[in-house]
Amino acid sequence: MQNLMNSLLVLALLTLVVGGTPALADGGGSGGRESPLQPYQQLIDDQQYQKAIDELGKALQKKPRDADLLNLVAYSHRQLEHFQIALEYYLQALEIKPKHRGANEYLGELYLQMGDLEKAEQRLQVLDDACFFGCDEYDELEQAIEDYRRRNP
Repeated sequence: MQNLMNSLLVLALLTLVVGGTPALADGGGSGGRESPLQPYQQLIDDQQYQKAIDELGKALQKKPRDADLLNLVAYSHRQLEHFQIALEYYLQALEIKPKHRGANEYLGELYLQMGDLEKAEQRLQVLDDACFFGCDEYDELEQAIEDYRRRNP
């Protein structure tokens, strides 16, 4: 048992050392390189959601099954309150990569915006399974659910 615990500790430390900083969309390591998603993320950070959608649409023509791109398109539509369109893109991203942390968090937040607490909690459970040692996406969705419950007793 002690060997197993030591092995898990070493694995956790290696993950932190090798993984680097979280990627913009999914929490994976970027290894110190600029993410290819950075130009789109900058548009989103600048709240230029329609421009981000347009640019991401061009990128999706080349890589239609890129879960990170689909997640960012969905996020941008959600910010513009195009909830049904956002839902479709999140579901496409999760069809490709079911444990995509960003898409699961944001889909949970979308469900809260749509008033569906049960589905948001399902996304939290997926994140609980996907985030072995915990992750920001889990924490943020958990907080959003707590806030939703306070506002909607």
